[in-house]
Amino acid sequence: MSKNQDLQQRKDAVFARGMGNMAAVYVDRAVNNEIWDVEGRRFIDFAAGIAVVNTGHSHPRIKAAVAEQLERFSHTCAMVTPYENVVELAEKLVELAPGDSRKKAVFVTTGAEAVENAVKIARAHTKRSGIIAFNGGFHGRTNMAMGLTGKVAPYKAGFGPFPGEIYHLPFPNEYHGVTMAQSLKALDELFHCDIEPGRVAAIIIEPVQGEGGFYQAPAEFLQALRELCDQHGILMICDEIQTGFGRTGKMFATEYAGIEPDMMTMAKGIAGGFPLAAVVGKADIMDAANPGGLGGTYAAFPLACAAALEVLKVIEEEQLCQQALAIGELMNRRLSALQAKYPAHIGHVRNLGAMVAMELVNDGDVDQPNAELTKALVAKGIEKGVLMLSCGVRGNVIRFLPPLTSPLELVNEGLDLLEASLAELIQTV
Repeated sequence: MSKNQDLQQRKDAVFARGMGNMAAVYVDRAVNNEIWDVEGRRFIDFAAGIAVVNTGHSHPRIKAAVAEQLERFSHTCAMVTPYENVVELAEKLVELAPGDSRKKAVFVTTGAEAVENAVKIARAHTKRSGIIAFNGGFHGRTNMAMGLTGKVAPYKAGFGPFPGEIYHLPFPNEYHGVTMAQSLKALDELFHCDIEPGRVAAIIIEPVQGEGGFYQAPAEFLQALRELCDQHGILMICDEIQTGFGRTGKMFATEYAGIEPDMMTMAKGIAGGFPLAAVVGKADIMDAANPGGLGGTYAAFPLACAAALEVLKVIEEEQLCQQALAIGELMNRRLSALQAKYPAHIGHVRNLGAMVAMELVNDGDVDQPNAELTKALVAKGIEKGVLMLSCGVRGNVIRFLPPLTSPLELVNEGLDLLEASLAELIQTV
């Protein structure tokens, strides 16, 4: 039995079944966009810990910043005796957030916590209860976040009931025939049939859906939502947990639409692999909660704050937003050529910066998702040495999230492995 198999058996014996793992690849070390497992096998990483290590694995500057903080202290609880680096980080995030309004921040530990707290703040500020989200959206695994999530399997199945006064709308998706006009009409119908605008606290939306399939919200749609929110006194929350910190070619994907959200949720790429999340929003809104109503024991973990401050420097000094655009252009070009070669199997290729997707279908038909090929391609890629993730409500999308520090030659190497994997699978069909 291999060491990976042995570790998998040990894990299966003690981990709850619900916390599964995509592959029996147990990591020994990782550097930039390469991972080596406990058996010495090397992998090109197109997952980045699900968009967490945008700055690459084991970035030396981030390691040094965390080591320096660890020499000072690891935890005091920011709500008891805070520290300078959390103040500095909040100052930088409120400066980076889009828009001219004065802003404030709150820190928590996970993306789901950020979403939960954004909803709490919205309800406290507006004195309203309704929350509107979108089909295909993903906002986390806690109870409110699951309720907001627009994908049943595996995130919601068996876990209900969910909080009340949550409403879902169709997400505009040109490839699947859902127009912006249809989404806005559904919102209008919601206001007439289910809940009046005066009871809606917030609308939450991902500028690019993550788990839902890497579909980008049109800039015009986000602008229309902004106008409707202003018209009805509804808060607009942009969930930037997967899209933030350079991933799409801008610091935040919302910037492409030229709008200012009332609040933004941040996590994943914020701290280079250390647990940290935040809500950043307009100051008067963020101050709605009473002291003690927000936070958490490990919120603003000092080591993560040190890492996050260095992440911001690395993004700027290593020009990772520009690098995201270069990676995205390369991947789109290579995958589009692959689509031309296999039009019956690859229905669509799309990207915003280094947030890249390839949707697999049968007979070139958008209405015939090929989840089986998607699952097989992920597994075949692991055999050949490239780590990829699947996503999509129908489980038929390969999503690519390479670290933004990835050398282009290694991105090409990973794409070569992907192409070889797909060719083998198609020949066996």
